Formats: sequence, structure tokens, C-alpha cells
Amino acid sequence: MRSTLRTRNARTGHDALPAPRSRSSSSSSSSSTTRALAALAAGLLAVSLSACGGDDGGDDGDKGTGGGKPTVQLPKLDGQKLEVAAVFTGPELDNFQKVLDEFEKRTGATVSFVPTGNNTSTFLGTKIEGGKPPDVAFLPQVGVLHQFAEKGWIKPLGSEALAQLDKNFSDGWKDLGAYEGKQYGVYAKAANKSLVWYNSAAFEAAGVTEEPKTWDEFLRTAQTLSDAGSPAVSIGGADGWTLTDWFENVYLSQAGPEKYDQLAKHEIKWTDPSVKKALTTLADLWGKDELIAGGASGALQTEYPKSITQTFSGDTPAGMVFEGDFVAVTINGDTDAKIGSDAKVFPFPAVGDASPVVTGGDAAVALKDGKGAQALLTFLASTDAAEIWAAQGGFLSPNKEMDQGTYKDDVTREIAKALLAAGDDFRFDMSDQAPAAFGGTQGVGEWKDLQDFLKNPDDVAGAQKKLETDAAKAYGNG
Repeated sequence: MRSTLRTRNARTGHDALPAPRSRSSSSSSSSSTTRALAALAAGLLAVSLSACGGDDGGDDGDKGTGGGKPTVQLPKLDGQKLEVAAVFTGPELDNFQKVLDEFEKRTGATVSFVPTGNNTSTFLGTKIEGGKPPDVAFLPQVGVLHQFAEKGWIKPLGSEALAQLDKNFSDGWKDLGAYEGKQYGVYAKAANKSLVWYNSAAFEAAGVTEEPKTWDEFLRTAQTLSDAGSPAVSIGGADGWTLTDWFENVYLSQAGPEKYDQLAKHEIKWTDPSVKKALTTLADLWGKDELIAGGASGALQTEYPKSITQTFSGDTPAGMVFEGDFVAVTINGDTDAKIGSDAKVFPFPAVGDASPVVTGGDAAVALKDGKGAQALLTFLASTDAAEIWAAQGGFLSPNKEMDQGTYKDDVTREIAKALLAAGDDFRFDMSDQAPAAFGGTQGVGEWKDLQDFLKNPDDVAGAQKKLETDAAKAYGNG
């Protein structure tokens, strides 16, 4: 998931797909991945120590706002009207609009934004089959990109976009946007989905002086916060994708990269002992109402954005909230908290040998032929667009050539540097690799099964059975 400020997109009935290079399950790859993830976690651990300066984006002048010299040439598109579709809303959409504004300024085109709503693939599929697709769309699931490419619904990247992609992105991110040897997508927006954000005032009031590094330490910190009168952990359980992210982080750290890859492709069943162990670990938190803001029932009525605002605003804010770097968008846009001082961050605690790192992302693709769509993809693959977007905050890019100084705050800058340091050794969001009937649709599949498990965390065996039944049906290999 996501991801981003979203509930993920739906798709149906697509078989499990080959893993790109970044998700190789060979033992040598797993060993290098483990080392890379450990290094990445170590880099993130330095974030709250090095980021106490908070938001320093106001001193950049024109940096990242189109004021610098362009590094990519775009065609003149005077009079052309383009549509770009994505699930972005609120502050996230406002930030993306700055990128579109610069594209319009440089090309003379007019770009309209089309909101997809929660089910991006269903929305786009209807548009495509009706003969009125947008020119460009952002797809938040690898599997949806593959499905659309298989159906011939998206267009391969042109030479100019490919040149920017080759220059600015590592092979792992390029692989994620490719299908059967052709390049379709530009992962203009990435996510590090293995972070815990915390209210520094709540930690101080409870006497917590150290950030937890292990799962046991995390649970003890939660208990300390609760004992001091703070709701310990805020969970956005009304959006099932947040619960899949909880599971994926516990599972990757505890079971390891090879098992993660196997479960992602349904090569092992959800009744596997490794899944039982991960769910039992989650139950250590989910089964204790006193550690969850509003208890489990309250969490199941809390949407993702509220899980953040109730951590950094209100009379009795929660102490911690788990989710990706994109949490910064809501902190900046909907609270008065300052990142780096009021709001700090640490890596998801190590359940096994090392802290996990799960990534996500949104791939821009062309749904129409023509100069305009390709020009926008070329721009989105450039450092120019990445730097404009980064300067707004709440954004992470896998663009390895962009100026890291354009990130809005030190926290995001350190997270971005650590992500790039992992190279191609990362694990992409598991549910985003699954058929959306299992891993990407509200109210069904993994989302619903994990919501039911949050409601009744004592029934590990029942949750496993339901997960396996739904997975086998969606993957078609049960």
C-alpha cells in the first residue's frame, strides 16, 4: 500500500506475477538484502538525532520551485489539454499541483487533475473501456501496472522519458515499472513504510528517554505511555491497508526476506507457521486495548489521517503512530506540530535480527499516445520535478540524481538518503504485489481479514485459515 494518503486501488482476478530483480528470493540476494536493510535501519536511527533543526524548507529561495536552470528539455504544447489521474487528496494533491504548475509553465499545456477515488484500477478501467481515459495516471500497485500492460491499456515510455529514467533511477525501480521487457512506468513517488512517528512531548511526560529498537522495547514503551495517561499507539484500522503494513513489517523482520518473497507470490500458504508467529506477535499489541488509542474498536473506526492527527493534536494525544514517510504530509498540513521537534521518528522495531524496511510507490504511466503524455512522463522522471515535489514536504523520491538539499526538512532528507543507500536491495509492499481481490480492495481479502483479526486477536488459527482461503481464490493456485 499506499503508501500515500489513500486507501489502495482495486483489481480482480489476476494471477501472481514474476518478481522483479529487487525481489529476488535467492539466498545470495536475501543475504545482501538483510545487510542492506540493516544499513538502512541504522541510517534511519540517526534521523531523530540529526533532525532536531526541524523544518528548514523556508530558506531555500527558489530551490525546488522551478527557479533553477532546467535539466530536461520539454516540447512546446501550447493549446494542448491533458488530464492526469491519481488518488492524491488534500495537502498531497496541493503539493503535486506545484509540479503540474511548473510543467504547464514550461510547455504551455493545460493540465487538469482527475481524482480516482479509492479504487483507482476500477475507476481507470471504466474510463478506458468508455474511450475516455486520462492522458497519464498514477498506479499505486505493481500488479495493476502489470495487468494494465497485459491488457494493452498503457503505453510504453518514449525515448526521452526512457533517457531520464535510465539517468536518474536504479535498476530495481525501473524493474518495478516494466512488464515483459518493456518499460511502462516512472516511479516518481516512493514510500518508506517502516517508520514509527512519535509525539516527543508525550514521551517526555512519560519519562521515556530512549527510542525503542526492538519489539519488546516497543511494547514496554507503549505500556509506559499508557501508565502515564497517554493513549500509547494510534492505529488507523478503518483503512485495512494500514493493517497489512503492520503485518508486513513484523513478518519481514521476523521471517526474513526469503519467506517474505515466497508469501508475496503465494508460494507458501498463509497457514504456514511463519504467519502464525507473525500474527501472534501482532496480537501482543493488538490484543491489549489499553495500549491502543480507543481500543481495538476505536482503531477500527479510525481512518488513516485521523490516526496521525490524534497523535499530534488534541488534549490527550497518542504517543506513537506507525506508517510511512508520507505521514509528514498530514503532520504538516493538519496539525501544528513541527517535524524534528514535536514530531520525531524511529525505524520500525526489530522483531527478528534487524529492523525491516518495506517500500511502496506510485508509478506514472501513459494511457494515451501523444506528445503531451510522454512529455509529462519525461518531466516526472527528471530531477526537476523531483526537486519541486520534495520542496513541498511529505514526499520521497527514488530519483538518485536529485539534489537531496531540496527536501523540506532534515527528517525527510535523512529518510531519503537511507532509502537510496539500499540500492536495489529492498522489499516492495507485499499486498501491493498481490491480486487486488486479496491485497488491495476495501472490505474484502487481506484488508478485511486483518480488520477481523484486530477485532479478535486471540483467534490466530481462524485468521490464518481465512487469509489462506481468500489468497488461494485470488491467486488462483489454492
